[in-house]
Amino acid sequence: MIDGPRVSPPAGTEVRSLVILLHGYGSNGADLISLAPHWRAALPATAFIAPNAPERCPGAPGGYQWWGLAGPGATSSRAEGAARAAPVLDAFIDQELARHGLSEAQLALVGFSQGTMMALQVGPRRRRQIAGIVGYSGMLADPAGLADPEITKPPILLIHGDADPMIPIAAFHLALAALEENGFAVESHLSRGLGHSIDMTGLQLGGAFLARVLG
Repeated sequence: MIDGPRVSPPAGTEVRSLVILLHGYGSNGADLISLAPHWRAALPATAFIAPNAPERCPGAPGGYQWWGLAGPGATSSRAEGAARAAPVLDAFIDQELARHGLSEAQLALVGFSQGTMMALQVGPRRRRQIAGIVGYSGMLADPAGLADPEITKPPILLIHGDADPMIPIAAFHLALAALEENGFAVESHLSRGLGHSIDMTGLQLGGAFLARVLG
């Protein structure tokens, strides 16, 4: 079972929504939980948690991976890797919803890089539709899977830097097109001159989106 750092609402505040933050390859939950303070004012009754991915990342001390990209245990495709990691994240989501007495309608996923791939893999495949997904600097691991008639279609916000050297901007455009073609309501933003990172505009847009979908 995975776990990671948490930020809870102020003492005495009832938890009314949950945001699960999914970090990128070689990073950890302590990195992505740093987004929570930027969104606290807009989401005062929201609990945030950023689990460490299930596998240690070779060559990255203190880092984790959702699936391997190289070396022993590496998968042959992104789709295979995301599908393999999905049950672990699904079980974690079930656990956290039960812990707080919440439903999928009160849950949003936020991902960065490989974490965005996981959010876009798992979020639409939940049996009940979640409130929304924010994906920073990521891509779709399995575009073909969006045609599954069982898939749900939560609102999505994609944000990407147009100078990203890790996941090229072409991946952003491909994800946007595939989601729209399959009937998703997608908002998007390109951050000019930004590399593989999140800027203040991206933070503000993400916070506004989460406040809206979590109501």
